[in-house]
Amino acid sequence: MAARTNKTTHADKTKRLIQASQLLNRLFSHANGEVEMTASQVNAAKVVIGKAIPDLKAVEITGEGGGPIDIAYTKIVREIVNADNPDA
Repeated sequence: MAARTNKTTHADKTKRLIQASQLLNRLFSHANGEVEMTASQVNAAKVVIGKAIPDLKAVEITGEGGGPIDIAYTKIVREIVNADNPDA
């Protein structure tokens, strides 16, 4: 097979995400009983995944002075019009 003329290079972040994705797939397989992993392998995979894909954190959004947010609503109306007689 011929060598590639235009080699693809991935940024470091992309490489870490690909590796994390592979580890996630392995953990899913382990959870489904398809693959055996030791406790240290599971913990190591969790650490690597945590570095590539950060955990979700709760965020509290407050309004001015820490009070509630003031939300202004706009009324949206959907009206069905007869195309043959739009004035009807």
